[in-house]
Amino acid sequence: MSEQLKFIIEQLNKEPFKKNLNLITFDSLEPLQLLQILNDVLAEIDPKQALNIREEMPEQTVKRMCALLGLLKYKPPGSLSDVSNFRQGLVTGSKPVVHPILHWLLQRVPELKKRAYLAHFLVKLEVPAEFLQDDVISDTSHQYEELVEGFKTYHKECEQLRNSGFSTAEIRRDISAMEEEKYQLIKSVERLKKRVESLSNHERMLEQARQLRVEKEREESLTHQKQEQKNQLFQAEQRLQRSQQQLKDLRQAAADASPESLIRRLEEEIKINSYMVSEKLPKELEGMRRTVQYLQEVASEPAMGQTNLEDLEDKIKDVDSQINQLIEKKMMRNDPMDDKLTLYRQQASIIIRRKESKAQELQEAREELAGAERDLRQRNSQAQASNGEGVIQGDELKRLVVKLRGKGTMYKKKRQEIAELKAEYGVLQRTEEILKQRHELVQDKLQTVEAEKGISGYSDTQEELEKVSAIKSELDEKKGRTLDDMSEMVKKLNSMIVEKKSALAPVIKELRSLRQRCQELSHVYEEKKVQYESCAAGLESNRSKLEQGVKALREETAQDENRYHYINSMSEIFEMQIQRAAEEMKAYVSSDPQEKKKAIREVYMKNILEQELLGKKLREKQKMVRESHSENMEQMKMWRDLEQLMECKRQCFIQTESQASIGQIIQEGGKDRLVL
Repeated sequence: MSEQLKFIIEQLNKEPFKKNLNLITFDSLEPLQLLQILNDVLAEIDPKQALNIREEMPEQTVKRMCALLGLLKYKPPGSLSDVSNFRQGLVTGSKPVVHPILHWLLQRVPELKKRAYLAHFLVKLEVPAEFLQDDVISDTSHQYEELVEGFKTYHKECEQLRNSGFSTAEIRRDISAMEEEKYQLIKSVERLKKRVESLSNHERMLEQARQLRVEKEREESLTHQKQEQKNQLFQAEQRLQRSQQQLKDLRQAAADASPESLIRRLEEEIKINSYMVSEKLPKELEGMRRTVQYLQEVASEPAMGQTNLEDLEDKIKDVDSQINQLIEKKMMRNDPMDDKLTLYRQQASIIIRRKESKAQELQEAREELAGAERDLRQRNSQAQASNGEGVIQGDELKRLVVKLRGKGTMYKKKRQEIAELKAEYGVLQRTEEILKQRHELVQDKLQTVEAEKGISGYSDTQEELEKVSAIKSELDEKKGRTLDDMSEMVKKLNSMIVEKKSALAPVIKELRSLRQRCQELSHVYEEKKVQYESCAAGLESNRSKLEQGVKALREETAQDENRYHYINSMSEIFEMQIQRAAEEMKAYVSSDPQEKKKAIREVYMKNILEQELLGKKLREKQKMVRESHSENMEQMKMWRDLEQLMECKRQCFIQTESQASIGQIIQEGGKDRLVL
């Protein structure tokens, strides 16, 4: 709860409220002041709510606030779900009622502003059906609905324009910049005119400049036409090459195939295309239409908040649970005949899925082929634009194919050699493993023999001695080389040290003087540091005392201001009460009967008399009802018996009708026939 209050106070202290509140002043607000703050927040969301609640009746205030909160889809907390309790808390300015409303409103002010703006135009008026029989009212209602739909479309377009990145400020800046450029151009044209008018043959020069501009424009148009014709020529050559290639492919296919195979291939293509057109594409089209319809419905709805999303998620969970229950019921009441058919159903569904997957693969292959053709055309155009030559064709293509085949055979040979090497490597690896196993067995046998002879570990010791001798010889060689290297390194280091000492001698002399200077400065620094810390501590203590004093004075000022505003408002309330009492006394003492009727005392006396008369009438009516209660009960019992009797007669009549309609006996020529 404290976090909620902190958030409310923080938001109320910001723009545009600027209430300058804290936890104490906010908690000490009167119910009327708290309702006024709530009304100010609602006025920020909907400007029509900008009213002073002191000038309005409490019932009207609560009705207005509840109507706006209903439009904003506010749901009270669980403890305030009762409408009457919520209204009563809102009338009295109860903190448990007002604080959650303020917290909810201040969390989503921009969203609620948009919702309140749209609610004034999108809330449909409920017109009773009997009034819609009138033509004028019906036409007006249809026109109103059309205007609402038009507002939706215009609002969507406006939101799209706002989100598109174009702003009126940028457009205005662009217009002002263009006007400035226009002004500069006009001034430059005027200056050029003044310069040209001083020449003797300026008209002839202007005419020639005009002709030059016309010729340049004509040259640009001709260049553009030439480029377009080149592009058209290139596209025509591409179409011609594709047609020639298709013709060549068709001739090769016709030469290599028989009429039966061609017909079979065409029939397969027809079947595939008919399946695509009659089954697959309509399903995809219907799915896309449903998706577009769903998206249009979602786009036509107003902006949804977190509460709406939570409601939708709850509905989805309920529907999912219902679906699961139905599936369980279906599985529980499976018939044996259905169990026999499940195999065929599964096979049919598998075939349908395979058919759809193959159709999808075919469509993807066609799209890939179309993309490859587009890529080929683009590469061909780039090649012709860069080198002036097209794609390799004819003899060059054949030579390239022969070369690729040779490389392919070479690749296969190398691949076979690699496979043989891999196989040989596997054999060698297996041989190594076998030899290692045999070596381990021999070692085990050798250890057993050594143990029997009493010389266990002899072979291991011999191997270790051989290894040690080999390592010793290597180390001796390394030591000899290392000693030579170290002697050379020592010589080099001594020479480098001498050079560095000679180079560093003047620097060391300077460093000694600098060290002495550093010691003196460090001593001075320590003294200054002690002085600074003592001075800073004194200033810090003075500053903290002053801050405490200022804080105490600010708190006293805030309390005095609150007390002043409270006393001022109470004095205004008392003045209004005194004024109302004076007016009441004036009206009560006045000799004018009309003025007396306006007095509150007269109005209340009139209401009391009316209520007494109404109570008297109700008591008389209650007495009459009590007197006629037994007779009415008997009459109601008789009506119930009559109703049961009529129902029994109706059932008997229905049974006789059904028995009569079963069959009819007809006698003709001494024979009886039963007609059903």
